[in-house]
Amino acid sequence: MSQPVISVAGLSKRYYLTHQERSDTLRDTLSQGIRGLVRRFAPTGAVAPEGEEFWALRDVSFHVHPGDVVGIIGRNGAGKSTLLKILSRITEPTTGRVSIRGRVASLLEVGTGFHPELSGRDNIYLNGAILGMSRQEIRRKFDEIVAFAEVERFLDTQVKHYSSGMYVRLAFAVAAHLEPEILIVDEVLAVGDAQFQKKCLGKMGEVTRESGRTILFVSHNLDAVNTICNTGLLMEGGRIKAQGDIAEISAHYLAPALRHRSSFAHQSERPCIVQVELDEAALARRTLVVRIRFSSPFPLDTPTGGMVLASQEGRVLFGTNMRLRPPGETAPAREGECCLEVPNLPLQAGVYSISVWLGDSQRDFDSQADALSFALPIIPNSPPAGGAHINWPLDLACQWHLSAIRS
Repeated sequence: MSQPVISVAGLSKRYYLTHQERSDTLRDTLSQGIRGLVRRFAPTGAVAPEGEEFWALRDVSFHVHPGDVVGIIGRNGAGKSTLLKILSRITEPTTGRVSIRGRVASLLEVGTGFHPELSGRDNIYLNGAILGMSRQEIRRKFDEIVAFAEVERFLDTQVKHYSSGMYVRLAFAVAAHLEPEILIVDEVLAVGDAQFQKKCLGKMGEVTRESGRTILFVSHNLDAVNTICNTGLLMEGGRIKAQGDIAEISAHYLAPALRHRSSFAHQSERPCIVQVELDEAALARRTLVVRIRFSSPFPLDTPTGGMVLASQEGRVLFGTNMRLRPPGETAPAREGECCLEVPNLPLQAGVYSISVWLGDSQRDFDSQADALSFALPIIPNSPPAGGAHINWPLDLACQWHLSAIRS
């Protein structure tokens, strides 16, 4: 195996959280001022830091090899951004060692490395120089950078007048086109519009395929992480909780939040949904089976279930109901189960939610938004990110079943 381009061993970072003291009297104010002067002029280490000790990272160790595209995921406060700042040499670790082989370009915050008084043109050359590029190298890539960033009209405008989206477009274009061996990208791509985010993800995939460059990518968008990354780190409480294949890491991260069964309070005065369940065994075979259990104070002549499936971002992908796909003759029922089966589910890897509703042939009685959620792992030949639109209900062979439990 090739030598790692990034080696991290026993990395820890400590901060001190200071709490503002309340100054009710002149005496309190003078005391705080004197303590501040003592700390300011005392020799380093002579006075203990003041405040609550907080470890943003604790004993983090991992290796990254050339060409790896590493997705770093975790909840807010897990230590992801602190880790990237240390790898980018923005801050120093408290303990531990970091070894990096290769030129690093970092995109951590909007406008990082830009001089607000300089124009976009000047900042391209400035950023390139910071990354170790010669003026000739920058000139060779200049037109590509400007075209990718879509800032031609504002190229000679001071960047302090740029919007946050323009900042990100130009900063990403410089970092991606000036060919660093290692590209570090934090959540900043969320600032850009959806079209530009897609363009950036495509560029990151392109640079890894064609030049084998290494990327560390932090994002809460698991669709994006699963699309471009081949390996992952799951962080929790400043530590690495798991590392390995990105599909397995994503599933590990999502498992506590997924809901394959939900129960709801029984409403005696109207028909209602009492339970919704996902068949996990069927899902493993890429078949979606959803069971909607209902109860009614009076017999429903034509119990009717419905389902809507949405992506993690809330984008509706498709929906169906028993009015569109009647299951055949149905008997009146006070209690029963509407079951939907969709084989060969044409969905990419990611997280999805299911909303359900209950009605009869003409009326709607009850609905439950985001009643279920599930994750699909990456499989060979699965649709790419932002895959083909499903022309529901023509493209999918689905079937509804109705079981009457109590008439």
